[in-house]
Amino acid sequence: MLDRWAERNRDGLILLARLALMLLFVLSGWAKLHDFQGTVGYMASLQAPLPQVAAAIAVAMEFVVAIALMLGIAVRPLALLFVAFVLGTALLGHAFWGMQGAERAANLTQFLKNVSIAGGLLLLVVTGAGRYAVGRGRR
Repeated sequence: MLDRWAERNRDGLILLARLALMLLFVLSGWAKLHDFQGTVGYMASLQAPLPQVAAAIAVAMEFVVAIALMLGIAVRPLALLFVAFVLGTALLGHAFWGMQGAERAANLTQFLKNVSIAGGLLLLVVTGAGRYAVGRGRR
């Protein structure tokens, strides 16, 4: 019964998944864009190589690419690119293995959150955008 319901609502569920997966990133990317110098400073504090470039990449991925995924534009390749981004940010920004106590626990949670998001994105690589996507009618 659940299988039939899921199949009947497949495209709507894929749309909902795209929106849910990317909402966090759109909001975060918007904040990074509006305080770009603060974002550069944060990247420098993480010892990211080329902090200004890293900040620009973060804004592009979290705002521009996330909106594209929400809209259903180039979902498979962009979702795969986003997998690399969230795993890279997990390694760079949430290096829990070098921390202790509450800081370690918080960063472990954030690291695992990124791994979980990567799993959801891999499902988008498999399913694609579904029927509810910008430009779908032209295909």
